[in-house]
Amino acid sequence: MKISHQELRDAIRALCSEFPPEYFRKVDEERGYPDAFVDKLTREGWMAALIPEEFGGSGLGLAEASVIMEEINRAGGNAGACHGQMYNMGTLLRHGSPEQKRAYLPRIATGELRLQSMGVTEPTAGTNTTRIKTFAERKGDRYVVNGQKVWISRVQHSELMILLARTTPLGEVTKRSRGMSIFLVDLREAIGNGLEVKPISNMVNHETNELFFDNLEIPVENLIGEEGMGFRYILDGLNAERTLIAAECIGDGHWFIDKVTAYAAERQVFGRPIGQNQGVAFPIAEAKIEIEAADLMRWQACQLFDAGEPCGTEANMAKYLAAKASWEAANCCLQFHGGFGFATEYDVELQFHAGLRSTVQTSRSRSRTGSP
Repeated sequence: MKISHQELRDAIRALCSEFPPEYFRKVDEERGYPDAFVDKLTREGWMAALIPEEFGGSGLGLAEASVIMEEINRAGGNAGACHGQMYNMGTLLRHGSPEQKRAYLPRIATGELRLQSMGVTEPTAGTNTTRIKTFAERKGDRYVVNGQKVWISRVQHSELMILLARTTPLGEVTKRSRGMSIFLVDLREAIGNGLEVKPISNMVNHETNELFFDNLEIPVENLIGEEGMGFRYILDGLNAERTLIAAECIGDGHWFIDKVTAYAAERQVFGRPIGQNQGVAFPIAEAKIEIEAADLMRWQACQLFDAGEPCGTEANMAKYLAAKASWEAANCCLQFHGGFGFATEYDVELQFHAGLRSTVQTSRSRSRTGSP
């Protein structure tokens, strides 16, 4: 499938126009999930952007996927509700067996299955993913998993989850990044049969959970790739995640800049628009500059990823710069709206929450990489 970036932007903007601010306000008020929005994205094929055409997807690259995520947030939506469907597939796409791809990718493309969740982070591992303790022991044609994960998002809105677990004790490997493996977990079968999910209440409407594994059995055929090489495999998904969330932050940043620029031009204080004051104009201009600079690093990360080249450094830099720029743009928008920035009818506080979620995910993603 060939489509220009502008055609992508136009299509996503048209779709998002069907979900006005009132829709997302209601979802946020109810601390719910935008099912109708995600279903629409899926039905129109945008959530299958990275899936090859032979499996029912569009066969697009990370660059195009990042445009989709950016435009959702630029339109005032929240791509964080569904971006896992984009980047979590990276491990399956690049390292899954032909049988696994045939079994799952077409059903993910149609929306029959959602692969929104990735189980990596653990409460005691801190910044060192190589110290995870969740262990999968091979017993015949099954792996038996025991351990705990935390801050695992969208479990309640997924049928499948990518799981990283140790299959060789840390003390028995020659390199600490070895001995970890990737599994595809069918959450419909796992929950209540060795997997317990405990939601974590948090300050924004972001569904995240603790997971407890107690002798969860996973079929051997659900192992992705070679046993013990999971850390290297998971990096593909994390680099895609970082780059896509960078794009979301850039979309947020543009939304904030557009919003505050329009408000500063019309809001009159002491007989003139507040945008004529340097104390207002300069911070907005600085935020705009930082967003555009972060965008350049986003495109570099996409180019390397799509070429199959190492892109960990660029993906990390893109995500850091974009989150920082988006945060500053959000601050400008909130501050210069004054008290109206806190009023739900202006949607500033709602988009501020979306930006906060992306910033939180930036720190979490950086913290769970460890080092090879």
